[in-house]
Amino acid sequence: MPSVTDQVSGASAVATAEPCGRISLITMGCAKNEVDSAAMARALSEAGYDTSASPDEADVVIVNTCSFIQSATEESLEAIFEAAALPAVERGDAALIVAGCMPARYGDDLAEELTEARAFVPCSKEDDIVAVVDGILGYVRGTEPLPRTASAPAQAGPVFAYVKISDGCDRFCSYCTIPAIRGRYHSFPFEDIYREVERARADGAREIDLIAQDTGRWGQDLPGDRDLAWLVNELSEAFPDTWFRVMYLQPEGVTDALLSVMAARDNVCPYLDIPLQHVSAPLLRAMNRAGSAEKFHELIERIRAAVPDITLRTTLIAGFPGETDEQFEALCDFVAEEPFDYVGVFPYSREEGTAAFDLPGQLDEDEKAERAQVLRDAADACCVPRIAERIGRVMPVLVEGCEEDGQRYGRAQCQAPEVDGVTFVGEGEPGDVVEVVIADTLLYEMEGE
Repeated sequence: MPSVTDQVSGASAVATAEPCGRISLITMGCAKNEVDSAAMARALSEAGYDTSASPDEADVVIVNTCSFIQSATEESLEAIFEAAALPAVERGDAALIVAGCMPARYGDDLAEELTEARAFVPCSKEDDIVAVVDGILGYVRGTEPLPRTASAPAQAGPVFAYVKISDGCDRFCSYCTIPAIRGRYHSFPFEDIYREVERARADGAREIDLIAQDTGRWGQDLPGDRDLAWLVNELSEAFPDTWFRVMYLQPEGVTDALLSVMAARDNVCPYLDIPLQHVSAPLLRAMNRAGSAEKFHELIERIRAAVPDITLRTTLIAGFPGETDEQFEALCDFVAEEPFDYVGVFPYSREEGTAAFDLPGQLDEDEKAERAQVLRDAADACCVPRIAERIGRVMPVLVEGCEEDGQRYGRAQCQAPEVDGVTFVGEGEPGDVVEVVIADTLLYEMEGE
């Protein structure tokens, strides 16, 4: 694949003394992409660029794409085409950069198809974003920072922040494109993670959500004996007034040491997001994963014995190649039997370049969609009553903001950002933690008094 520099076309050959530097960043996909976009925005801002521009006012529009599954690719393409249709981009007065997963996954093929883009920056090259933008805008960087363009006044950031603790993945699940997109697994050093937490705290975050493709593996490739339990303990001790939450933890990563830390520290949310994907041992082997319904049952029992009030989220795939009616029914039964609080369901997405793409027993799209809906309905039938069981409990709630009608809302420790609903409260300002009694629930939302 050509270097980032090679991919930059149409750059001005003449350096400008005070180039326009209005940047708009459009982020697609998951929380990990949000972290990457924030890092690019910070690097560009520190280099002197104004990163607060709207797409129709920007000199450079960066679309940070997601390409994990086909639907995400389609949504990213739609965003790219919308950016390419902006009048300034069509005239050539503004440049379009495509970043993230799609350039990483499709490489030269993408550059050949999306001629509207001035540059392509894959995940592994996002640290070069300043050089790419400099090249496009014709700015030759010297020892002095780029003069800042007028920017909007600083705004208070969200009261939570995602902090990536690693990148890449070595699991090579047969349905997954992440290793091809993100590369091999590598932990970020503790010192870097600590600085990111400090930065997020300074920006107003009162909850830190630790994320990665595989959070449980943190530290295994670093010198010494540090692991995820050690990391969470160190951070929660260093920032006692900050909530910490662990996301995207594979079953193998749920250690007794981690559960002990979670049980011992009030500021570590008793919450785990464990993507099981399925419960059929043969299907899991076809996915290049381990486990079974029996092993997952034992895992859940061990978790709840260590942390009785823990909130559990999982993710499941319906319609994987070869899934029989009996295997699907067993999956539905498992959901009905196990005390999950939240269940995310996705129909299997057949992705080129994955091992599962060529597996026999591919189900048609209608069948996969139907199974996914049946599984969602089964999950709702079990999870919604569990949410209702919280009525009468006293919970701390981190206030996040107000709706248009003035209704304040936030999240309890049992609610992860963006996926688990919110709790409505009667008082508090963003960033405050207020104690409320859960008075009522509506599906996955809670109302405090």
